[in-house]
Amino acid sequence: MRRIIVLGSTGSIGTQALDVIRANPRRFELVGISAGSNAEMMARQAAEFRLEHTALGAAESEQLVRDVEADVVLNAITGSIGLGPTLAALKAGRTLALANKESLIVGGALVRAAAERDQIVPVDSEHSAIAQALRSGTAAEVRRLIVTASGGPFRGRTRAELGDVTPAEALAHPTWDMGRMVTTNSATLVNKGLEVIEAHLLFDVQYDDIEVVVHPQSIVHSMVEFVDGSTIAQASPPDMRLPISLGLDWPNRVGGVGKPLDWRQATSWTFEPLDGEAFPSVGLAKSVGRAGGTFPAVYNAANEQAVDAFHEGRLPFLGIVDTIERVIEAHDAPDDLTLETLAEAETWARAKADALIASA
Repeated sequence: MRRIIVLGSTGSIGTQALDVIRANPRRFELVGISAGSNAEMMARQAAEFRLEHTALGAAESEQLVRDVEADVVLNAITGSIGLGPTLAALKAGRTLALANKESLIVGGALVRAAAERDQIVPVDSEHSAIAQALRSGTAAEVRRLIVTASGGPFRGRTRAELGDVTPAEALAHPTWDMGRMVTTNSATLVNKGLEVIEAHLLFDVQYDDIEVVVHPQSIVHSMVEFVDGSTIAQASPPDMRLPISLGLDWPNRVGGVGKPLDWRQATSWTFEPLDGEAFPSVGLAKSVGRAGGTFPAVYNAANEQAVDAFHEGRLPFLGIVDTIERVIEAHDAPDDLTLETLAEAETWARAKADALIASA
């Protein structure tokens, strides 16, 4: 039985993780949870699972990870504030089931240096799919990673047609039910840009060998192309409980956690190239990833400020990625990457983004 800590237990990933744990009491024991601010919901969860160990906020989550004996820490906190708990889990020797992609992207080399081999198990559906497909060959046999994207609610629109979209339209994702930040990031494809950086850091594949392909049905979650021309794809109905369960018990599969595809029904899957002009966030993310250092942290921090401004009516939709690009262009990266320089870069990026938004 694996002892589990779920950080961000009241969010979308966290609540689905509790579903998996609840349905498999002989396989998983929940020993601790944390929430960002929803103390009332967390209290109900703690009462249901009879938990003694809870935490509120990132700092308490970090302490929870240090203090409570566990085999797996699922980090489902949203945003770069998840970096502290990520590093705490790695340093404590826990398996890290990582849904908080921002902590890896922002922490970069710091997170990779803290992690032992196979200590991080990805929970994003795309990276879970890649991890599954990679079991079909050796690292030397990999030619490319193909990261699929649904295309979000604005797939097929030109850049000109995106100028007046509303926050409500941006939140109408055709496939996934997610929080405001992640759903908006899916609409701008910033989320896919972050996933490209994450794929590079997780699997040590160069950016030129990571391609994003639009797949509106969200059935093929990602693919790995091997040197012999074979492509291995992971396909399943869109349900986060499957990658969550793998994160909790990697590499073992949890029976009955998701429904399989119905191969008796006629169906079509389509794949389209990414429109880099309408959605420049992926290309920008690759440039940021290649630059390394504090640049990914700046990319992420500027985006978070811009998304908030968009939803508050202070910035148009296209202004989100435009603001990120202008902040990156103005960034003077420090020579070394430490927690202190990361914090300083994030603070600077948020202030710079706010200033640009205010003057627009």
